[in-house]
Amino acid sequence: MDDQDWQGAQTVLEAIVRQAPNDLASSIRLADTLFRQGQLQASTRPLLQAMRCLPRDAPLITDLTQHLIARGQTNAARACLDMLEQAPNPPAPLRVVQANLRLMLGQFREALALIEKAVEAGADGPGEMRLHGMLLHFNGRSEAACSVLEECLRRWPQYGEAAATLVDLRKQRPDVHRLPQLLEQLQLLPERPEDPGQALVRAEFEYAVFKTLDDLDRPEQAWQALSRCNALMHRLNPYRADMEEATVDALVHMTLPRQGTAEPVRPEGPTPIFIVGMPRSGTTLLDRILSSHSQVASAGEIVDFWRQLHWVADVVPANDGSLLRIARQGDDIDFEQLGLRYLKQTQWMARGRRFYVDKLPGNIQLVAFIRRALPHAPVLHMVRDPMDTCFSNFKAMFGNISPYSYDLKALAHYYLLYTRLVKHWHETLPGAMLDVSYASLVRSPETVVRQVLSHCGLEVEEACLRPERNADPVATRSSAQVRESIHMKGLGRWRDYALQLEPLREALAAGGCSVTSLDDTDFC
Repeated sequence: MDDQDWQGAQTVLEAIVRQAPNDLASSIRLADTLFRQGQLQASTRPLLQAMRCLPRDAPLITDLTQHLIARGQTNAARACLDMLEQAPNPPAPLRVVQANLRLMLGQFREALALIEKAVEAGADGPGEMRLHGMLLHFNGRSEAACSVLEECLRRWPQYGEAAATLVDLRKQRPDVHRLPQLLEQLQLLPERPEDPGQALVRAEFEYAVFKTLDDLDRPEQAWQALSRCNALMHRLNPYRADMEEATVDALVHMTLPRQGTAEPVRPEGPTPIFIVGMPRSGTTLLDRILSSHSQVASAGEIVDFWRQLHWVADVVPANDGSLLRIARQGDDIDFEQLGLRYLKQTQWMARGRRFYVDKLPGNIQLVAFIRRALPHAPVLHMVRDPMDTCFSNFKAMFGNISPYSYDLKALAHYYLLYTRLVKHWHETLPGAMLDVSYASLVRSPETVVRQVLSHCGLEVEEACLRPERNADPVATRSSAQVRESIHMKGLGRWRDYALQLEPLREALAAGGCSVTSLDDTDFC
């Protein structure tokens, strides 16, 4: 449809909603029509208006919930889900959808309860089993998760997503691994698949083979599997170097209105603590340490600041170019509204505590916006050795969300853009964020934890040095590792693949990064 067609559809739907304000289906279609035209704020209004009188129609309310989440309306989405919980004997597929929506909101215990009810009601497909296994793992029940995923692969042996998930749940051992089964399934898959779906499945099995061989200390064979996996993923998810560079250029040259000289009024309610940095730099460990404190809850990897920034700027969220457009209109953003909207939609995540952790590494791009909108919120920047950081990204299966991570040249380019942006934030916003060295944290945890807690205005508690005792759910790729005690096993892991990673080291060195030391206190 062209612009004129969308405008015509908007006119018709607006007339219908005026005549029948309780017509939820038409309200959702109107919201979609406005969204397609780039009107994010306007697309939210018919959804919120529809909340006033919802029909007794669970599938429609589920659809409404998905639309609300996409627009950053977390509180309204939770209200819809609470209403759905009251439905008598909902069918298993509806329970599964609700579990996925609770997962999107970071409500992992609630999501697990829902998927277990769905299983009891007959949910029995591969996707449902993978979701069940994943939620068991997030909630600390790894053995049960392994059992579910092993049964899933017994019944659907070519389900690549389950294979990739299963190997991440625990370290593979010489006496307990599935390498023969993985290699057998690879033999049955097309070697050079043209179909994107088949290519993804093959990549997932290649990843599972890599992870197994890496755990078994067979680096040469492991690298071959990882190279095949990432070649497929890079083809499926090409890296847009031009777009990433344009975005960082815009952020560096962005002009924001100056903060007033008067001390800003501290908002009421719990305070967010932001953890930012490169993915796989130790952000989850820092989150677990902080949320072990009696006054801190973890909100997990939430995208709420990103969504509220887009809403206030009235820019439809997209991975391709939306932040670039916002950076170019930076001085037109209502930062007071941005801060208040973010707090309104997220403070419930503190669960009665004084602080809550927003641990989204990608918020490193949004530091200037965070400082202007929430000047009272601490920002912690996790810093790790460049080669360890990059290799940890390269060997992770991120799906389609991190195109930079599947190619060494793209990875070096992305990392150098990150270092450029960090340097800019430090120069233009001195004191805006505290650098936290991963190496220092694992070598001298008591010293670094004390410094971090002091920066956040918190008293030292012994529990923060024992994050392995933290029973809260955790939902990242490193969730298995961070349930262990603080250790130094992650330092210098890239050196096992030093020969294969030499092109990456050379590219980083050419860009000004020092990669000759394990000391990451100065990341570049």
